[in-house]
Amino acid sequence: MAYVVTENCILCKYTDCAVVCPVDCFHEGPNFLVIDPEECIDCDVCVTECPAAAIFPETDLPAGQEKFLEINAVLAKTWPVITKKKDPLPDADEWNGAEDKLQHLKK
Repeated sequence: MAYVVTENCILCKYTDCAVVCPVDCFHEGPNFLVIDPEECIDCDVCVTECPAAAIFPETDLPAGQEKFLEINAVLAKTWPVITKKKDPLPDADEWNGAEDKLQHLKK
């Protein structure tokens, strides 16, 4: 089982989660982070660090977020690993909690 970054991370991209990951399984895109399911060790450390509450175990994905399991797996293969804290996107606090953000995902 791996953890999955879900829709609420889009347009926020807080990096608190990536900094605490002991196996460097987070990958960074233009406006979203993903978890590499092959690297994730299910340690649960990232979940409480996410200001957007956007990380869930793959077995507990909220309804409508199931597609993010595949999105994480696919994008982790091409996006670079992130291990350092960066500033969130400029409007992150305004986007945090917004609905229907998938259309804004930049690959």
